[in-house]
Amino acid sequence: MTVRIIPTLIYSLLITQLTACAVGPDYVRPQTNIPVNFKEIKGWKQAQPRDNLLQAKWWEIFNDTQLNKLEEQVVIGNQSIAQAEAQYRQAQDLVRSAQSAFFPTANITATTNRFRAASGQSVAVSGVRNLFGAAVGLAWEPDLWGRIRRQVEANESTAQASAATLQALQLSTQSTLAVYYFQLRALDAQKALFDETVAAYSKTLEITKNRYAAGVVAKTDVVQAEAQLESARAQAINLGVQRANLEHAIAVLTGKPPTELSLSSMPLDLTPPPIPVSLPSELLERRPDIASAERKIAAANAQIGVAKAAFFPTINLAASTGFQSNTLSTLFTAAKRYWALGPAGAALTLLDGGGKNAQYKQTMDGFDASVAFYKQTVLTGFQEVEDNVSALRILEEEAQVQDKAVAAAREALTKITNQYQAGLISYVNVMIAQTVALNNQQTAVQVLSNRLVSSVQLVKALGGGWNVAMLPTPDEAGGEVKWTDFLPYPVN
Repeated sequence: MTVRIIPTLIYSLLITQLTACAVGPDYVRPQTNIPVNFKEIKGWKQAQPRDNLLQAKWWEIFNDTQLNKLEEQVVIGNQSIAQAEAQYRQAQDLVRSAQSAFFPTANITATTNRFRAASGQSVAVSGVRNLFGAAVGLAWEPDLWGRIRRQVEANESTAQASAATLQALQLSTQSTLAVYYFQLRALDAQKALFDETVAAYSKTLEITKNRYAAGVVAKTDVVQAEAQLESARAQAINLGVQRANLEHAIAVLTGKPPTELSLSSMPLDLTPPPIPVSLPSELLERRPDIASAERKIAAANAQIGVAKAAFFPTINLAASTGFQSNTLSTLFTAAKRYWALGPAGAALTLLDGGGKNAQYKQTMDGFDASVAFYKQTVLTGFQEVEDNVSALRILEEEAQVQDKAVAAAREALTKITNQYQAGLISYVNVMIAQTVALNNQQTAVQVLSNRLVSSVQLVKALGGGWNVAMLPTPDEAGGEVKWTDFLPYPVN
């Protein structure tokens, strides 16, 4: 009879738990004000085909072999990403921890006592006695109000948010590396420009010295030419500090100490690639930071149900069966067996100084805060796309004008240098022309660098190659469950 009663009771309670209500609001995704089109998209050169350009390895659109190699190392070696991966696994473990509360806990005990009854007591057997026991006990709290279900729901949403946060960090790290890389390439281009300038200034200085020796110009022309030459050399050397810092930063992003990474100097001969800009409505599905913020709302919503369930009574059930005997040899015999249903109890808090009500209000306020954070994240996403689309469009126009300025400055410098050699103008005119030409060439390099950086930032603002379908489902949020997870001891 005992063997039949306990399973029947547990089965009945499981059915009751599954059909019980879950208090608290069901989650509904908050509505946001989404524009039909981006404001700055007018005049934008859309990539073709639009849907096939931004893939998971989005950096390959720049067609830079060195950048591709560095980006591949980010996921493998970056320690911030490794930390985020571990935090995601922690979130998965919390899901399984919450799910474990659906099941009863069982324990087995073995006891032995050797004792002597106090004198004067009426006992069947006097003197020293032994008492042996072995028992199996079950304890269970049925989830009548959905507290456990809401906690599982909250933990699943938190795990999904953690997965999206991991992807957002990965995208941010990859884009940061690309930005550093293009800035380093720009410094290499500026260094090459200064090297050319130093060579040109050296030639001019030699001409000036010859003219001074011939008595054509004053000593001041030689001094000015020397000062200009040394100033250009100093600026070229100063670029080395910035380049070293960027190289060190790139090494750390790939998970290496700076001593293990050296990037050779390369020309900045890249062209910003065309980038497909999705509709504003699609942005919500493509940015992992927005997905993370939305999943945090779902978790906060479920926590409201957890807090609300605390107002209802809790029921605890227990059952046990075992053997007890005063001799070890007869312990496991039918005559020594016993069983018990209980203790069973129900508890309802009548007064707690307002603690449960405060906790409930706290979850409501946490939900409101999560909604506000989500909406702000969406607005920031729209802003970042608008910023970088406009930046790329305007920078492209600036690059066209700047190229004309460079060509004009070079032509002017050539003519002025010829006039100086012919003795028609002073050296001050040469210095001014050289400075104008150098500044314009530096500006052209910086404009190209800004265009490449803005391209990377636009890719990041669009979510890279990510979309919300890559999030784990609620069933996947708890990770892979193995049978060894149910053992009462850890198994790696």
